[in-house]
Amino acid sequence: MPAMSERIERLFARCRDENRAAFIPYICAGDPNFVRTVEIALALEKGGADVLELGVPFSDPLADGIVNQLAAQRALEGGATVRGVLECVGEIRRRSQIPIVLYTYLNPILGYGMAEFEREAAAAGIDGLLILDLPPEEDRSSQELDGLKPSSSTLKKDENRVEENPVRIRLIAPTTPRERIAVIAASARGFIYYVSREGVTGARDSVAQSLEERLTMIRRYTDLPIAVGFGISNPDQAATVAMIAEAVVIGSAIVDLIGKIGDADDLAGSVGKFVAPFASAISSSRTKSRDPDAKA
Repeated sequence: MPAMSERIERLFARCRDENRAAFIPYICAGDPNFVRTVEIALALEKGGADVLELGVPFSDPLADGIVNQLAAQRALEGGATVRGVLECVGEIRRRSQIPIVLYTYLNPILGYGMAEFEREAAAAGIDGLLILDLPPEEDRSSQELDGLKPSSSTLKKDENRVEENPVRIRLIAPTTPRERIAVIAASARGFIYYVSREGVTGARDSVAQSLEERLTMIRRYTDLPIAVGFGISNPDQAATVAMIAEAVVIGSAIVDLIGKIGDADDLAGSVGKFVAPFASAISSSRTKSRDPDAKA
């Protein structure tokens, strides 16, 4: 079984070889329940997902729009917990080797215990952590906040192998200044998550025109792949982003569908069918751009 960092690295290496961007769908773990989350995750992979982004339900998700807020609320009302999310990931991992990134706020992790969380996240098979409200400068001291020692998962299991914690995925916003981008990029692993517009998550009608310029500037500070998310709501937008980014994140459009269908037997199948056009648009966008007939 590949190590967590290797799953992400191998995925993006494969995408480079295939000259395509990666498709990263986002769903909230536990919405409508953990059994459905596992089913949806497997359906997303079957539908073309390359990386799975799982949200940890939180009562005060300030960076999220109403669609994702309601998803977190539904999950919490259904009894979702951080431990439940980790167990859910473990169940997905028993059936799939798709890279899994947790999208979370710091409070749920601190409440669980930072060292314990990282140890159990690694054991569950989580590849990366995207902690929205944890600045890079504070990351190393976060273990001290809950009074715990560094996770034993960072210690050597034997002389030749070090077990890894999930890699840190970092956010960069349209308003992030150059000097700040350098700091963020230096501490990032796996890939960079670029927020395509200001504000909270949620579907939008257009993609920011300055996107290519911003990604070019970010690449001056890092060789990591760049995933673009926030507000990409249809396959045409996804294809546009896939032309210039290494990955495209689709979230609110999927979460909205889950909320509308609810806890139904055909939920996972419906989600899989819904994302298939996104996956196709993302994977074929660069090939079509070189095909004169595709523009006709």
